[in-house]
Amino acid sequence: MEDEDRLRQAGLRVTAARLAIMQTVREGDHLDVDAVHRGVRERVGHVSLQAVYDSLHALHREGLLRRVEPAGSPARYETRVGDNHHHLVCRRCGRVADVDCAVGHAPCLDPASDAGYLVDEADVIYWGVCPECRSEDAR
Repeated sequence: MEDEDRLRQAGLRVTAARLAIMQTVREGDHLDVDAVHRGVRERVGHVSLQAVYDSLHALHREGLLRRVEPAGSPARYETRVGDNHHHLVCRRCGRVADVDCAVGHAPCLDPASDAGYLVDEADVIYWGVCPECRSEDAR
């Protein structure tokens, strides 16, 4: 499905900035807001940082983008939504990579106690050192 159709189905206006955001995030790798803003400006010219924040919020709210928030890092955005995958984060450079669900279907992890909640998603972040940082250590 095209981005224009996704926006319409979500009840959002189709704008050049929103289309540029979707394309930038899709082509990027867990981009933070500043990187998205740079990518959008390259595609459509001047767009305010606030407009990018507002659009990212709307796209996330409507389920078109996923927001990943590793502790101590800025929020990152991706277009891979709805599959309950998890993330690997490098402790040194902050790189974020996708990792498929640990076991089974969503939420793929069962808490020892659900405290009465209906659990429908698990958000796991694995921390470690990425291959690039490890290879720098070997030098």
